[in-house]
Amino acid sequence: MKITAVIVAGGKGTRMGAERNKVFLTIGGREVIHFTLSAFEWNKNIDEIVVVTGADDIDACSETVRGSGFKKVACITEGGETRRQSVYNGLKKATGDIVLIHDGARALVTDKEINAALEDCIHFGAAAVGVKCKDTLKTADEKGYITGTPDRESTYLIQTPQAFYTADILAMHERAAKEDFNATDDCMIAEHYGKRVKISEGSYDNIKLTTPIDMIIAEEILRGRGEIE
Repeated sequence: MKITAVIVAGGKGTRMGAERNKVFLTIGGREVIHFTLSAFEWNKNIDEIVVVTGADDIDACSETVRGSGFKKVACITEGGETRRQSVYNGLKKATGDIVLIHDGARALVTDKEINAALEDCIHFGAAAVGVKCKDTLKTADEKGYITGTPDRESTYLIQTPQAFYTADILAMHERAAKEDFNATDDCMIAEHYGKRVKISEGSYDNIKLTTPIDMIIAEEILRGRGEIE
């Protein structure tokens, strides 16, 4: 089977306090998107990478790909107004039998998470990496008062990559586009259309770089791995 990774890299960086797409911020002299793409470039199971980004960032992405010597990046395409639209644009460019959809701002992903999602997708039909919640969770009403306490043992923080058979997730995205159904991730789309998704073993290091403190944490993790000095 051919495996495609679709990297969604269209973040604005507002919560980061940056004036540009956060995937072009640097850690140890390297752009965030470099670390993200490296994980999939060097994974032996990934055959093809499709990058989805804003129209204004396509040239910058292309420069990063050329400068890093990435060979698996087959396409850099323009995203849409929402994450769902951006993923859909990327899926239409994917040629693999299975697709792993990943946030460009999750630069700390490793082979362990990539392979776990892929293997579980093959065995169960769809998969997403996640970790159990460490904190006690609460639900609240519109005024901010606590209304309940979900069982922590059955709650997870879902991450990416999220893996699907390409034909399945593309068909679900086509339905979502026709019905104007928006979702915060692809698992939500799968849930909406009745597709069961297996939770694969994730990592607490696989954080999404959203705020300045995340960049500090990421730098320490990468330094600990020996990927930066």
